[in-house]
Amino acid sequence: MERCRSGDELAWEAFVRRFQGQVFSVALHYLRNHEEARDAAQEIFVRGDERLASFRSGENLLPWIIQIGRNACIDRIRRRQARPPASDLPVEDGFPIRDEAPDPEQAAIAGSRRRMLYEALGRISEQHREMILLKEIQGLKLEEIADLLDVPVGTVKSRSMRARIELATVVRGMDPSYGA
Repeated sequence: MERCRSGDELAWEAFVRRFQGQVFSVALHYLRNHEEARDAAQEIFVRGDERLASFRSGENLLPWIIQIGRNACIDRIRRRQARPPASDLPVEDGFPIRDEAPDPEQAAIAGSRRRMLYEALGRISEQHREMILLKEIQGLKLEEIADLLDVPVGTVKSRSMRARIELATVVRGMDPSYGA
């Protein structure tokens, strides 16, 4: 990060490459649209570049960039709600995610499970979806999430448990033949 602060473009490029997948993932979970998530990911890295001075040495990079991403996505959602589009236009979701599994049947099962999980995530509350994203998908520690959300660790623990319970309840309630 020191090299990034001093203007080293190669260091910044390495930083972007290292975190671009996770930043896009965060944006996609908040915005739920591939094209908007791509735009947001670019905006997140621009904001990160502008906020390099706010990064404290010794701090973990992932929570720092996720905090910036979370704030950028919340800002986009607020702007969208304040100024809804004149008309809803269908937008293609971009490129499908390829499964590298060698067995096509296993790939189909994994794809079905993934779609079911994303559908179930869409049915739980925003607060619980955010908790699943930060803890289970991004792998942040409880303390990092507490700092990110500015709540006590105990609150993070209870929200995390409630989020997992709600997600499990939704998944159990889904049609067992879904995607079969």
